[in-house]
Amino acid sequence: MNTAQYNHLFSFIWNIANDVLVHAFEKGEYKKIIMPMMVLRRLDILLEPTKDAVLQKKAVMDQSGIANQEPVLFAVTGYPFCNTSKFTMKKLKAEVDPLRLKMNFIEYLNGYSKDVQDIIDKFKLRQQVDNLTEAGRLGSIIDKFTDSSINLSIRPVVDDKGNEILPALDNHMMGTLFEELLRKFNEENNVTEAGEHFTPRDYVKLLADLAVIPVADRIEDTTYGIYDGACGTGGILTLCEEQMKKIAEQKGKKVNINIFGQELQPETYATCKADLMISGGRKSFNYVLNGTNRQFIAFGSTISQDGHAGETYDFCISNPPFGTPWKEDLKIWGLSEKEKKKIGDPRFRFEYKGDGEFNVIPGIGDPQMLFLANNVSRMKHSTRLGTRIVEVHNGSSLFTGDAGGGESNLRRYIIENDLLEAIIAMPEKDFYNTGIGTYIWIVTNRKEARRKGKVQLIDATSIKTPLRKNLGEKNCETDEADRKKILDLLMNFEENEYSKIFPNEEFGYWEVELFKPDRDEEGNIIKDKKGRMKMAKVKGEVEQIPFTYPGGIAAFYENEVKPYEPEEVFGEPTIGYELSFTKYFYKPVQLRSLEEITSDIRELERSTEGLLNEILGR
Repeated sequence: MNTAQYNHLFSFIWNIANDVLVHAFEKGEYKKIIMPMMVLRRLDILLEPTKDAVLQKKAVMDQSGIANQEPVLFAVTGYPFCNTSKFTMKKLKAEVDPLRLKMNFIEYLNGYSKDVQDIIDKFKLRQQVDNLTEAGRLGSIIDKFTDSSINLSIRPVVDDKGNEILPALDNHMMGTLFEELLRKFNEENNVTEAGEHFTPRDYVKLLADLAVIPVADRIEDTTYGIYDGACGTGGILTLCEEQMKKIAEQKGKKVNINIFGQELQPETYATCKADLMISGGRKSFNYVLNGTNRQFIAFGSTISQDGHAGETYDFCISNPPFGTPWKEDLKIWGLSEKEKKKIGDPRFRFEYKGDGEFNVIPGIGDPQMLFLANNVSRMKHSTRLGTRIVEVHNGSSLFTGDAGGGESNLRRYIIENDLLEAIIAMPEKDFYNTGIGTYIWIVTNRKEARRKGKVQLIDATSIKTPLRKNLGEKNCETDEADRKKILDLLMNFEENEYSKIFPNEEFGYWEVELFKPDRDEEGNIIKDKKGRMKMAKVKGEVEQIPFTYPGGIAAFYENEVKPYEPEEVFGEPTIGYELSFTKYFYKPVQLRSLEEITSDIRELERSTEGLLNEILGR
């Protein structure tokens, strides 16, 4: 990334708020104006060169009575959008009368094609035009965003000889700019949501590497689909798309890439949609599947409003939300909090091993395992590459949930089907809005032969590079050298201080309740009418027996229970799965030697000698 360009753009746009909006708007309102105007100008500037040609073509089609004009106009602009009003933002700023400016600006907004109207609506931009007009600031903010000293276009500004005056603003820098401005606006207004919608770019690059590089030799001349069910501003999608194209070129392959995503937050969705519309040579933002019109980037909750129902992909790469309740999704399904077992979506409820209904629905307080189940449901099973899932989680996905519960069942399904390739523990304070550590799950239905029946755990918590200045909670990054080290650990598939390899059964266990004869108040065993002993559950006593325990449940009972409680017996076992990085990577603190401790005590004695007498006045 061009640091000088980024710093200049950031300072310029940040100062727009201080120069134009100060005293007229609350600080909490700044981002609601600055962000959509930045996106709008990014679209507007690309349409300037073809403005006259679009108006001429539209006039001809109007005279001919052609109704479906957008495809023809898109061919003129070279993008899957157009504007048929007579205005551009530069032309708008020539108007000095506030009311006429407002009317012209609304006409300008109304001139955009359908998909841009969706972006405008998600940003609530027409309401902001009203607010800016009332405050007398609409003209000033248009003037700022059309300043010739900045370039928000994906194309560079050049002089008459073709020399670059201002570099282009690519999608990655745009995403970083958007996210850092959002973080800064929220920080200034004491809002803690910064970082909820995006993943740091260094982390995204690692996800792209982990997804694509290990399967580079299996890439073919074909079309691949990349999916992110929590796509934010689209950074993961576009970076992975670039990585795929780069690897394919190196391997001499010709690939087509389609990217699919879904986002719940309207402003973030609008930014993502805008950036994908102007990049990658895309001719349309929409496609048809089985006669149904769909959008490559869907709006709404992936959990309860699946915008890509029934579709499968080659790569599923996500950083889903975690630690936030998903009660609203239940409401969309028409269910109460106590009715989550009634969810009928096949992504979260299916049959497995003839056990009937297999529930993978987690607790109501955290949706991240639902996103993982969603991705597992989208795996391709008939292609050479299959599907590769790379997904970010917090630590709770490793162990939360009782045996037989949704979280444990999803872990069981993934591990028993030999889909879990690796989990990577990442450093703490790697994200903007949280100091907790994160874990990258790598799930695939095309494991290498050497990985069959095994899971690799990688402890990368110490593989990081400190930042010179914290960005929110983020105090470190995963730079290029760090990414290479982590990728090497994965691809080498060897045991060392950072990498441990285990058979799948290492993470499974049987959970059994204990029972003992039920007795009356006098201590006599109670029997039923057929003379059989009644058994009562021993409260608070449950045994977890590892799959790897020699001899299994029977041997565990003989060795660990019967010698101490001969009357107790086991109930029916329930299968559970959990993983623990602490168990496998725990490094005990080296205790100090007796000589060191003694020396410190004597030093303390010397330093305090006579202190007691001095205090007592002796």
